[in-house]
Amino acid sequence: MRIAMWSGPRNLSTAMMYSFGARADFAVSDEPFYAAWLTESGVRHPMRDAIIAAQDADADKVAATCTGPVPGGRAHWYQKHMPHHMRPGFMPDWPDDTRHVFLIRHPARVVASYAAKSENPTVQGLGFEDQYRLFRTFAENGPVPLVIDSEIIRADPETALEGLCVALGVGFDPAMLHWPVGGHASDGVWAAHWYGAVHRSTGFAGPEGPLPELAGRYGELAEAGMAPYEKLREYC
Repeated sequence: MRIAMWSGPRNLSTAMMYSFGARADFAVSDEPFYAAWLTESGVRHPMRDAIIAAQDADADKVAATCTGPVPGGRAHWYQKHMPHHMRPGFMPDWPDDTRHVFLIRHPARVVASYAAKSENPTVQGLGFEDQYRLFRTFAENGPVPLVIDSEIIRADPETALEGLCVALGVGFDPAMLHWPVGGHASDGVWAAHWYGAVHRSTGFAGPEGPLPELAGRYGELAEAGMAPYEKLREYC
């Protein structure tokens, strides 16, 4: 089985990749379409040139890899994807063993976290609408994807991951609750800019505190994400 996990940035997505990567039966991949998206869109992102140099930027080749044999002879494959990376014509023809899962987070937390790493977040770059649009596309053409909120995971990682594993049809492995400090071998080159906190961690952070208070453009960005977030949360 391959899991296509769809989330925007700063949604607990890297910690979830580390969680599945701690299992002996899972291979993991980190945003395989990142370089292809940067090349096609022309978006200026931190470490843009280094990402394009380090990762295959041919979307057709990336799609073929993502739908091909599971790396390393593992039984399962966890793929961390960003919905806004799916430019027209990028979407793979997913094999029948694929399960799509959507990882969401309250937009105010996303914007506050993203703004700490990049000075110019945009609605498009945060992926709120793209995430909901992609969810609807999958739901209208096949089984309704699973949805899980990062808030629920952080509040009780073991219970949340047990439930997710049951829904996916794979047994829960306690190894998912911990990982070695310092990152994962499958990290993208962009980890140096974005993954500092998770590199210092050995497991999921505890429950989040009150929502951050955002003003001005940051407040507007968070408000723009609320409708798609609330629609997706109905499926949690």
